[in-house]
Amino acid sequence: MTEASSERERSESSAEKRPLPMAGVRIIDLGTFLAGPHAASIFGEFGAEVLKIEHPGAGEPMRQFGSPTQQPGQTLAFLTEARNRKSVTLDLRQAEGRALFLRLVEKSDVLIENFRPGTLEDWGLSWEVLTEANPGLVFLRVSGYGQTGPYRKRSGFAHVAHAYSGLSYLAGFPGETPVVPGTAPLGDYISSLYGAIGILLALRHRDKTGRGQIIDVGIFESLFRTLDELAAAYGLFGTVREREGAGSFVAVPHGHFRCRDDKWVAIACTTDRMFERLAQAMGRPELADEDMYGIQKNRLAARPAVNAIIETWVGSLDRVDIMQRCLDAQVPAGNVNSIEDIFQDEHFKARKTLTSVDVPGIGEVVVPGVLPHLSKTPGRISGLGPPLGNATVEVLRDLLGLLDEDIETLRDNKVI
Repeated sequence: MTEASSERERSESSAEKRPLPMAGVRIIDLGTFLAGPHAASIFGEFGAEVLKIEHPGAGEPMRQFGSPTQQPGQTLAFLTEARNRKSVTLDLRQAEGRALFLRLVEKSDVLIENFRPGTLEDWGLSWEVLTEANPGLVFLRVSGYGQTGPYRKRSGFAHVAHAYSGLSYLAGFPGETPVVPGTAPLGDYISSLYGAIGILLALRHRDKTGRGQIIDVGIFESLFRTLDELAAAYGLFGTVREREGAGSFVAVPHGHFRCRDDKWVAIACTTDRMFERLAQAMGRPELADEDMYGIQKNRLAARPAVNAIIETWVGSLDRVDIMQRCLDAQVPAGNVNSIEDIFQDEHFKARKTLTSVDVPGIGEVVVPGVLPHLSKTPGRISGLGPPLGNATVEVLRDLLGLLDEDIETLRDNKVI
């Protein structure tokens, strides 16, 4: 072992022993799937205790969503996204279940839910009831359309929110069917990030006043907030931006280009200087002359011609050669990676963007690593999605003080 690697191992071992910034915060995750619960995953990675409340029996629906594993109820999607949690089963439709839930609320800092608005109220768990149990409760509510407005009670999923927000309209090629951006539930993740910010703001307010509050996040709004000048351009000029494929309405060349070996690269030249460097990398510096394509407005006016030139050049070389020429000339470029490419990429490995976690009965499962990277208190993964109810007895006995015979009675009555 080299001295450098030994020092790195000592540093990593020391980091694992450091107290994490969210230690002492208890979060109840009452949600399903991703929108909202992903915020709990983030806080769990940085030390918060996360209690995942699930219905006895099948548990939350995400246990059956995604690629199955050898362990029933622990799909790869669930393992990945329900990390750093304790599973507690409670039937909130029963009075005993609601009573126990309110006792947990009393002892917690944050509650996260993502049901259709009005669901908790129908169960007798309105904000008034929750805040009576815990006046300092921070309550994150994520839904498709938010807690107010005429559409509030519509079913909300990321796919629908992508469409309603205006994002899907922009995704795809001109004149063709709008597509799901990346096929990933971006709305769920982005809403959770806004929810996490809201939780931090609300906890800071609670530290000053002792009072909690509701954080209301609509998935469509989280996505709409990411659409740069879309609203301003329409409001001022009536501009309706259309689908542009991999291109950009503000720059050219700016897209994905196929290499000779049938792999793809992304090239983005957003300034005249960048295009000049690209022209030099291509061995065609004359393309950057002012009377040709050296000025952005000229390139935008001749978008098809410029892209055709880039496509021809990229298509004449393998990706490794295109990338090397772009990097040597400081042209912004990158591989359009498949997951196979990612697993082989040295930068992903160096950044620990991929993390391997041992799961009993399944083996090593590779998942995305912890974000953000903190220099003094880096987060960590203590475990992936837990078996259903793995902490029910522990929480009811140690946190709420129930006796073993009480717990057995609850089990017999299917409250847990």
